[in-house]
Amino acid sequence: MEVIQLYTRKEIERIIRLDPSLIKVIEQAFTSLVTKKVTMPPIMRIDVPEHNGEVDIKSAFIEGEDSFAVKLSSGFFNNPSLGLPTSGGMMILLNSRTGQPLAVLADDGMLTDLRTAAAGAVGAAYCSRKDARRAGIIGTGAQARLQLKALTFVRPIDHVYVYGRKVERAEAYKEEMEKELGLPVTICSSVKEAVAESDIVVTTTPSRKPLIFAEWMKPGLHITAMGSDAEHKQELDHGVLEKADSITCDVIHQSERLGELRGAAALKSPVMELGELTSRRKQARTSDEEITVCDLTGTGVQDTAIARFTWNALNNKGDDHDERSQNEHQIHLGR
Repeated sequence: MEVIQLYTRKEIERIIRLDPSLIKVIEQAFTSLVTKKVTMPPIMRIDVPEHNGEVDIKSAFIEGEDSFAVKLSSGFFNNPSLGLPTSGGMMILLNSRTGQPLAVLADDGMLTDLRTAAAGAVGAAYCSRKDARRAGIIGTGAQARLQLKALTFVRPIDHVYVYGRKVERAEAYKEEMEKELGLPVTICSSVKEAVAESDIVVTTTPSRKPLIFAEWMKPGLHITAMGSDAEHKQELDHGVLEKADSITCDVIHQSERLGELRGAAALKSPVMELGELTSRRKQARTSDEEITVCDLTGTGVQDTAIARFTWNALNNKGDDHDERSQNEHQIHLGR
């Protein structure tokens, strides 16, 4: 029997971060969904309404890989008021041949946060205009920070517009992002204002009602919606999808059940999967005037990809990780 190794968040943080090499790993994971045989069961979710919480279990086996992950992640949305992070969880890496556990990655949700942000970067790289410079961020939590950072690796962002329900959190976001990224951040008084000022808008909330509406759409806009991953969540009015020139999902059937496609009327615009774009089989944008939407609900294949990447790095199988990343700022994905 193989020895199960346990890695804490502190150990993982020392070697894994959001950078171009991680974004490429997640891009390749989406490609594998259309180029390889992938076993990815439906998400199992446990709701804890008494405490405004939920726990998801995700997994995927990619044909030919010697290991795969089973991930447990939690989101308890009252936690900030308790001085605790919203998300948590861990990943278990299994040997593909024997099924025996190789490692427990007790990352406390860190890897889920990073792979989600990396997916946002991939979506923006393949759907948004190449010259998109103004980023609108809806929300002020961990993903609002990471999604912005991820965007800077794939687009020449030079100004940020943020909207948050609580002014003090928006102010903290502004201070932190300006210091970390060196970008000017403007706090908006409404979601509508953030959309009006931006080339790319990323929604990062657990909202149960639409935040963005069709009448706000303008030529060339791209929206990445990553907050809706359950039947009771929704960030985009259905009219936004109806007005978009193209819609991209991580997995269509999952978006229809848990994401922004749920309940939408028959759409005239094409609906694609991100893997179809990363594998160059389809194209989301054919002109700078088109409006594009990318809906991310989170997939098990992302979890397996980042767990394997982390395992290799922790076991010195990725010694060039730091060297690859330090000298790269912007990577070139997409068209």
